[in-house]
Amino acid sequence: MSEAVAGPAGSPSTLDRAYEFLSGDDAADRSCAAIPDSACTALPRNYLLNVANGACTKLAEQLASPGLVLPWVIGALGAPAFLVGLLQPVKQAGSLLPQLAAAGAIRRLARRKWAWVAAGITQAFCLLLMIPAAILLPPMAAGIAIVALLALFSAASGVGSVAFQDVTGKTVPKGRRGRMLANRAAIGGALTLAAGIGLRWGLEGEAESLFPYLMLIGAAAILWALGALCFAAIAEEKGAKEGGQTPLDSFREGLHLMRDKPGFRKFLLARNLLLSVELAMPVYALHAQRTVGEGLGGLGLFVIAVGIAAIISSPFWGLFADRSSRLVMGLSGLVAALAAFLALALPHLGDAYQTPAAYALVFVIIGIAEAGVRLGRKTYLVDGAPADQKGLYAAFSNTATGALTVIAGAVGASVLALGVDKAILLLGVLGVLSALACARLPEADRMAA
Repeated sequence: MSEAVAGPAGSPSTLDRAYEFLSGDDAADRSCAAIPDSACTALPRNYLLNVANGACTKLAEQLASPGLVLPWVIGALGAPAFLVGLLQPVKQAGSLLPQLAAAGAIRRLARRKWAWVAAGITQAFCLLLMIPAAILLPPMAAGIAIVALLALFSAASGVGSVAFQDVTGKTVPKGRRGRMLANRAAIGGALTLAAGIGLRWGLEGEAESLFPYLMLIGAAAILWALGALCFAAIAEEKGAKEGGQTPLDSFREGLHLMRDKPGFRKFLLARNLLLSVELAMPVYALHAQRTVGEGLGGLGLFVIAVGIAAIISSPFWGLFADRSSRLVMGLSGLVAALAAFLALALPHLGDAYQTPAAYALVFVIIGIAEAGVRLGRKTYLVDGAPADQKGLYAAFSNTATGALTVIAGAVGASVLALGVDKAILLLGVLGVLSALACARLPEADRMAA
């Protein structure tokens, strides 16, 4: 397999220039490590389509976020508050638990991109169905319907995640994957920032109306459909169809990997501790509501904060991840601990700090941490897993994390019953522990050794 390929003669095309700008890769000495030679020619196109897909889906994730937006929707409906506590565990467990079952079926597809496309279309329909549910059903039934549709949405997301790992491993070279994930997050963050500005100042007077929230969900559905179109256009070479397994066979093989590969075992421990970062957003949203009040304007400000976090952190995390993704994960755990400290400190700093603007800094910090965790763990797994087992590694680790999410949701609900401050303190402690676990990880290229 060639490590590089010369660029086209003469001036580079607009496509090549855009690719060079985003990836930092010189067309004259293009890196094509760990992908088929045939995929190198299509690299600029595939890279840009992947980034466009990510920009659409990252914005969609924020417009219908179970950490920020859906809790506001359920509150506006007047549905019971306990449904809010189900959103993030349902999102995480629903997306992670089915992945082992999906991995074997996806393995039997010569082109795995179609699994992602089907998942993206399913996610779009789930969001669209939330709109008539919110309009036509009574509050309790509407809230239950939203949670149920989120569960189906999340299961589709899990299928897409397994397919994404495989397609990325075949179409984007090692050493450019972290940058590509960063481009996806940064552009999505910029679009999220624009959406948050619209919420903060364009729709603030609609705070008592359900319509703006449903408009956000509808826009997210359209973005998922656009993301599916982008992914469908990726030029993916046919892969081997052999090795498709039953879920039980995949589970057994995953257990063997965990037993025989110490690096993978350490990754599972670190990733499960870092789950505290990915589940944290609703806890901070609840704390913000109780500390500084709520409303559409406040929600818009917090959406802006999350967008800013993605814009300022993603380029850094991406460059860093291509050098050491394990350090990205560890540093992200420490940043999450800082967010917990600041959230607990704000109520004691005087009335001047009891404002949405002050609390937005907490969302910036936890957004930076969450972006680092997601980018770091994805880069670590794609770079560390063998080429013919990426789907299995991703599916087993995600299924194991999904099972823990169910337990974490129950523990989190119990801690929340004792007080939001205690839950945030626990998140801070887990952030420090996750950083210590990441310090014990081997570099990604030695994970499967």
